[in-house]
Amino acid sequence: MSATKWTAEQIPSQTGKTALITGANSGIGYQAAVELARHGAHVLLGVRSLEKGQAALDRLLREVPGAQAELAVLDMASLASIRDFSQKFTAAGRGLDLLLNNAGVMALPTRELTPDGFERQFGTNHLGHFALTGLLLPRFLASTAPRVVTVASLAHRNGKIEFDNLQSERSYAPWDAYNNSKLANILFARELDRRAKAAGSRLISLPVHPGISRTAIVSNGPGTGSKDFKIMLLGLLAPIITQDDKMGALPTLYAATAPEAKGGEYIGPDGFKEFKGYPKVVQPLPRALDEAVAKKLWSVSEELTGVKYPLLS
Repeated sequence: MSATKWTAEQIPSQTGKTALITGANSGIGYQAAVELARHGAHVLLGVRSLEKGQAALDRLLREVPGAQAELAVLDMASLASIRDFSQKFTAAGRGLDLLLNNAGVMALPTRELTPDGFERQFGTNHLGHFALTGLLLPRFLASTAPRVVTVASLAHRNGKIEFDNLQSERSYAPWDAYNNSKLANILFARELDRRAKAAGSRLISLPVHPGISRTAIVSNGPGTGSKDFKIMLLGLLAPIITQDDKMGALPTLYAATAPEAKGGEYIGPDGFKEFKGYPKVVQPLPRALDEAVAKKLWSVSEELTGVKYPLLS
């Protein structure tokens, strides 16, 4: 990446490309959808709530008149919803060029389970995206330059993968579960890229993080009125260390569109401690680079979701 600060204005034409963004009704997902649509992509806004999704779509069409955009009902906490969407998308014979694995929940106060019995943060943030990516893989491989971008977090630095407590079965702490799911995001994204390379695929996969961005993920997790110390501290320091969702979306957009982006790279902000700034290649902690753990996590994820990647075997 050059010394020039990368902005959304540098996105090359996305005309002819189709992009699916999970959690696209607000925050980073919404801003990514706006910019991809502005640059010519056909954008599918993956949303859990049709009401919120329609409001986001209406807003996008006001911001980008004439945009090619539509809603995709997609609950990342539900394997049934993910399979239903994937089957319909595949049956329609639609191509897919970009997948932005963006949806997430954060620091839920108590341990909750998804309809499939997974701890909700691990199930939504990691397993849901593992399943979606795998089920859509045949549509990717028909594309000339497919990319998968998975949104991780600075929180991965405090995460660890304990296979005997992967879903907080033995003990649950809100932030630990979130941190672990974000570490899983990086391990998955990099393992996907390794497998694609080994299979001779054109697919590239990159993990990214948005720094500390002001999005709806707090209200989707501990809640804006939370007495959680980290949330209270973030509120106090927000003017200094956080950035808005437009800036927070830049690492995602760079990874999704920049010709110079390389598979396996981790993209984050270039500012102090990566809290905010413009996109650059950054380094995750060594535990996020552990290929043995990534391979085992992949196998466990296949077993839990029932989704395999035979085209990358």
